[in-house]
Amino acid sequence: MRRIRPETRWAYVFLLPWLIGLLVFQLGPMVASLVLSFTDFDLIGDPEFVGLGNYARMAQDPKVLRAVGNTVYYTALHVPLSIALALALALMLNRITGRAAGVFRTIFYLPSMTPYVAVGVLFLFLLNGQAGMVNQFLGLFGIEGPQWTTDPDWILPGIVLMSLWNLGSTTIILFAALRNVPRELTEAAMIDGAGRWQRFRSITLPMISSAVFFVVIINTISALQMFDQVYAMFFGNQVAQQSHGDAALFYVAYLFQQAFQFLHMGYASALAWVLFLVILVITLIQVKVGNRLVYYEAEEHAG
Repeated sequence: MRRIRPETRWAYVFLLPWLIGLLVFQLGPMVASLVLSFTDFDLIGDPEFVGLGNYARMAQDPKVLRAVGNTVYYTALHVPLSIALALALALMLNRITGRAAGVFRTIFYLPSMTPYVAVGVLFLFLLNGQAGMVNQFLGLFGIEGPQWTTDPDWILPGIVLMSLWNLGSTTIILFAALRNVPRELTEAAMIDGAGRWQRFRSITLPMISSAVFFVVIINTISALQMFDQVYAMFFGNQVAQQSHGDAALFYVAYLFQQAFQFLHMGYASALAWVLFLVILVITLIQVKVGNRLVYYEAEEHAG
């Protein structure tokens, strides 16, 4: 320890609270849940070791299959739609100059500051089949809006629509990437006669591909863990829960039910670890594929 520089020692001192929090509030509970996933534990009696019984039970649980299907459906729609819309907003922001630029950036980011539970309650009213503003807006064009919150065929599309409210973080990340695109490349392409779409496809998109790759991973992880808004909208009371059946049952919502409604802590821990492994595998695949498609400027200069 005497050989460690004073600056390094102080760095360890300032990192110590974070390290303690990591061990106590993250790594510790993760290890505990891994142990509990091999037990039958209801918070009342002592844990009873069941081996792989909880994992075998998942394979036979029809609600798990339904929850997985709903989550995959939502992720497959939410991720590409959210990134496409966020990129469109970022391109709009990139064209705004002067004082208005800061104002519009703030406006686009503000929805990200809204608590997820509040967003769920808000869209429960907006998507109301009889008096919701979404259906009233569609009615202006002679379109009869569906029953977003009660029709099983429209519940998931309604949840995807709700999720597009929160695009602020993705928009700001993509906007920052667009600001770093070298202007001289775009100007050179314009001199060569390249159109707007050609410039976007051949210059802008490759230059921001690392940011796009990042938001794809982050949005995928977030979508697979969808919970707050859905639980606030459809699981807040027993009547609402019975009205939609399992149409709004997401994987994390089912995990929450097993843990805190039915007190099946062992089974819920097994569900959590399967989700963790699935997210890990998907992320590794995305990284493997993304490294072949993403342009890194530092690597170009090194080559």
